[in-house]
Amino acid sequence: MAIGVPLALTAAGTMAYGTDTGLFGAGAQRTASAAAPAWATATADGFASVNSLGQNGTYGGRDGKTVTVKTLADLEKYATAAEPYVIVVAATINMNPVGKEIKVKSDKTIVGAGTSGQIVGGGFFLGTGVHNVIIRNLTIRDSYQGIWNDKDHDFDAIQMDGAHHVWIDHNDLRHMADGLIDIRKDSTNVTVSWNKLSDNNKTFGIGWTENLVTDITIHHNWFRETEQRNPSTDNAAHAHLYNNFLEDAAGTTIKSSYGNYSRGRTRMVLENSYFQGMRNPVTKDSTASIVQKGNTFVGTSGRNESGGTAFDPKSYYSYSLDKTADVPSLLKSGVGPRTSIGTTATTSAAAATTLTVAKDGSGQYRTVQAAVNAVPANNPSRVVISVKPGTYRELVKVPSNKPHVTIQGTGGSRKDTVIVYNNAAGTPKPDGSGNYGTGGSATVAVQADDFQARNLTISNDFDEAANQSLSGHQAVALRTAADKVFLDGVIVTGDQDTLLLDTAAKDKLGRVYMTNSYVVGNVDFIFGRATAVIDRSIITLKKRWNGTSAGYITAPSTVANRKGFLIANSTVNGDVSAGSFYLGRPWHAGGDAALDPQTTVRNTNLSAAIKSTPWTDMSGFSWKDDRFAEYKNTGPGAGSASSDRPHLTDAQATGQEVADWLGGWTPTAS
Repeated sequence: MAIGVPLALTAAGTMAYGTDTGLFGAGAQRTASAAAPAWATATADGFASVNSLGQNGTYGGRDGKTVTVKTLADLEKYATAAEPYVIVVAATINMNPVGKEIKVKSDKTIVGAGTSGQIVGGGFFLGTGVHNVIIRNLTIRDSYQGIWNDKDHDFDAIQMDGAHHVWIDHNDLRHMADGLIDIRKDSTNVTVSWNKLSDNNKTFGIGWTENLVTDITIHHNWFRETEQRNPSTDNAAHAHLYNNFLEDAAGTTIKSSYGNYSRGRTRMVLENSYFQGMRNPVTKDSTASIVQKGNTFVGTSGRNESGGTAFDPKSYYSYSLDKTADVPSLLKSGVGPRTSIGTTATTSAAAATTLTVAKDGSGQYRTVQAAVNAVPANNPSRVVISVKPGTYRELVKVPSNKPHVTIQGTGGSRKDTVIVYNNAAGTPKPDGSGNYGTGGSATVAVQADDFQARNLTISNDFDEAANQSLSGHQAVALRTAADKVFLDGVIVTGDQDTLLLDTAAKDKLGRVYMTNSYVVGNVDFIFGRATAVIDRSIITLKKRWNGTSAGYITAPSTVANRKGFLIANSTVNGDVSAGSFYLGRPWHAGGDAALDPQTTVRNTNLSAAIKSTPWTDMSGFSWKDDRFAEYKNTGPGAGSASSDRPHLTDAQATGQEVADWLGGWTPTAS
């Protein structure tokens, strides 16, 4: 399901979520096999879709076999083969030696399997005459050798010298020794779209030629903490840049030298892009042209130039512009690897059984629990419970013998479909058998493996102010006690103990992946012993029932030798006082000293609400005896490393990526 995708994205040929359709170049149409997922036959938009040099559009290896690789040897074997291939990278592959660039041959699609495809310490090279290549949905990172302006290690993520018809899409490119993307020596018909480019010096260079040949489209890319070449465009015949976001965040060590640079005889059209905090956001030399339309500049300084004549991109291909004001939020949630690309979600979804829930009686069931009850025990395949908009005040339990269940709201917003209840730990059970307890208070309780929820809100609206006499104010909105739980595009909201990420038993693994979502609360509101990732999401801090600001985001209760909580690529915000919230504290459930709680917060924007000493003790256990760390966080709540604020080293961070947490599981929307 494509959640929150503006119509303009679909028209432009690439969706931020869900199926990726692309645009076929004229004369390149073919009928795809019904069994082939859309990403395996996707084609480029922009200049990569234009017919020239004997190539009709860019469609990669779709005419060849699809192979899955997990080793460097296999990746190199298929990428350098003469035959067309769709190559699915389903693991983290370390380049040996560091800096190795695989020499890709023509007619290849190299695509990451969901978020699990990573290339570490090297990248790809496309030489003269190589054509019809797609590089998508990969994380390519960490060939950096410790010297910022490194002239001795030409280690790029993607480099091309004289290639044509290349599509670079939905990748996360960062921390390389030289360029993230180098498009050189008359390379042409290139489209670069929906990528995150970050943490780099010489980021994206185009040119190194006296010839006026290169035609390139660069759209919907997020440049973040990149010093120069964002991009630098030299002697490009046609350079079309639109809906990009260039951000130089305050308080970070990397400072921008310049943003978009047009030089040589480049003709550049720059439309509806957003520049924030950049120095010299748009520059040109005396021989180049830049035509600007609809761009926004916030907190920028220095040169912002335009002049000369360029060209009309629509005379070469069709495209649709997103509103400039929407660009930052659109790209923060939409760039980089997607779980729906490189996996078999299309096949799984086609096989799913759908049960419909509607309060007004227009569905098969009036309550969500009634639909869950209708799922047969030990169901072998996916059952989608499709819930129409409305507020469903009920308790929902998905028992352990009903795996492969998806609960999915059908409204236009995740706010349209709400499952809510108001039990707290101290709420008496109606049968007189005692109180619910913390875990039992959950509005939605998931005990079944391979559970998914998307496009809805799960809430616990227990009223603390009205129940001060009640003992036990913990009030869980969602409790998961299962493995392979995928939460995509949801809101989970409450006060104390909002989201309990648990396991079925202490010796059981319970992996959870949450993305494109919101978690709202104030005290220990992300807690439990699961191995859980909160990725590309927003964590919103709220005041206590009495209007005060104080709280803790995480309270992990991790079993030793297992991974705990990873918050990555996200934002922490909320209308609370500065310096009033901790990132976390160690929960040794039941006083168990053998536990080893873990929270890592990395590449996340922290509001001023976060304390300068962001970790604290709990119930007599010191946080310093457990595993709490940060890595490259930004924002006013971020801080430098100290004994009270440990930061991971670059080497340590390499082992604390999302894929490391998920352990071979690739969450797939279905």
